[in-house]
Amino acid sequence: MSEVLQATDIAKTLEIFEIGKENKGTSTGSYWFSSGEIISSWSPVDGECIASVQTTSEADYEVVVKTAQEAFKEWRMLPAPKRGEIVRQFAEVLRHYKKPLGKLVSYEMGKSLQEGYGEVQEMIDICDFAVGLSRQLHGLTMHSERPGHRMYEQYHPMGIVGIISAFNFPVAVWSWNTALAWVCGDVCIWKPSEKTPLTALACQKLIAGVLEKNELPDGISCLINGDYKVGEFMTEDKRIPLLSATGSIRMGKIVAQRVASRLGKSLLELGGNNAIIVTPDADIKMTVIGAVFGAVGTCGQRCTSTRRLIVHEDIYDTVKDALVTAYKQLRIGNPLDENNHVGPLIDKQAVEKYSAALEKVVSEGGKLLVQGGVLEGAGYESGCYVKPAIAEGNNDYEIVQEETFAPILYLMKYAGDVSDAIEIQNDVVQGLSSAIMTNNLREAEQFLSYAGSDCGIANVNIGTSGAEIGGAFGGEKETGGGRESGSDAWKVYMRRQTNTINYTTELPLAQGIKFDIL
Repeated sequence: MSEVLQATDIAKTLEIFEIGKENKGTSTGSYWFSSGEIISSWSPVDGECIASVQTTSEADYEVVVKTAQEAFKEWRMLPAPKRGEIVRQFAEVLRHYKKPLGKLVSYEMGKSLQEGYGEVQEMIDICDFAVGLSRQLHGLTMHSERPGHRMYEQYHPMGIVGIISAFNFPVAVWSWNTALAWVCGDVCIWKPSEKTPLTALACQKLIAGVLEKNELPDGISCLINGDYKVGEFMTEDKRIPLLSATGSIRMGKIVAQRVASRLGKSLLELGGNNAIIVTPDADIKMTVIGAVFGAVGTCGQRCTSTRRLIVHEDIYDTVKDALVTAYKQLRIGNPLDENNHVGPLIDKQAVEKYSAALEKVVSEGGKLLVQGGVLEGAGYESGCYVKPAIAEGNNDYEIVQEETFAPILYLMKYAGDVSDAIEIQNDVVQGLSSAIMTNNLREAEQFLSYAGSDCGIANVNIGTSGAEIGGAFGGEKETGGGRESGSDAWKVYMRRQTNTINYTTELPLAQGIKFDIL
């Protein structure tokens, strides 16, 4: 039985997190204050104003940073497994509040209810991963060239980690960073997207309760609200050694330059222009499922959304017909109704970009196989609902080279062997996610080889979206090169130190240098 949320359900959800119509938007743990201007959160589901928050002023920000600095002094001294225990408790709180938080994610951002629940599950999963990691922050022991000496490497907390997250995954990306940063001994300051401040407020209240219960400092988890101007507080702040930023390539380049100018470190997760290669040996049913979900899931607003489908000419018509048939079955509407497949875009500005992209691909010579358009009438009052579209085109079209954050799939063909398809796939500035559909072992291995996909993620017989917590997430080229989540991504949140211990009564110098002064 599907679940359809009503206005009363949303009111109850806000009440659970003690979110009223007006909220203070700046926080360090359980200490709430703010003095900036008011911004409102509008739901793309029904166009209603959910609530408003006060943004962070420069004076507010100074209080936050100083509180975080003091908290770091205590937090870093707690043994890593003890820090892991705090993260474990946070995971338990998330399990308890999974449904209401998932509902709030869905309503504020516009993704389907199941995706909202799934996003909170990602938070739980990364917390579980981080708990295990808290007992595995290992270094490396090396042999010294000097007798009676021992060398090793170890990792120490960096300090304050700044996090700038995007609207499309309003809570999961924050947790990918914070869960790891916390077990590493860092404290965090989070600036969520100004389009989704309420989900951030809910998360902050949940972790604040955990910190208060354990009599830990407020500044371990801090929240600031506002637009790019508030983000600039962190990009230019020497007190923040690492800034993790998720968003557009344009934004990432600005962040990278400003952080680099003060010799800080940045972790960038930027745009994707992801492709699936479909070879003659592909399973067509699997291909259609992977391509459709990748293209229309979250209304095409994932950084890993499938933007391009590169199909061999021998099976092109078969794949094209199957896709067109599948798109006819898509149900577009309120994402809080689990019967629907596709919800709204985040706002009307995104709708304008979607419409402009469709006009552009036609003007460049493309053909619309599945017509797009903005939906109107009952159920679509927010003006943010659009039809997923499929356009035939070429990879060298200007619009195909860009990342349009909308459900537009560009269909193109290739001839020859798989190397031709790989060349097309790689011929974009982004390098996040990629996939190949084939039952041919040689094609699969070539796709994964050094001469294959140039993306940070390369999949075989699954789509471009749906990364697992256990693997490092991120991409190459103008995607930014950052890595979050699993594997050894934890190392970016720590400073590396090489240690040499002399346990003799002599002081031999490296490389056999003689330096006699006594």
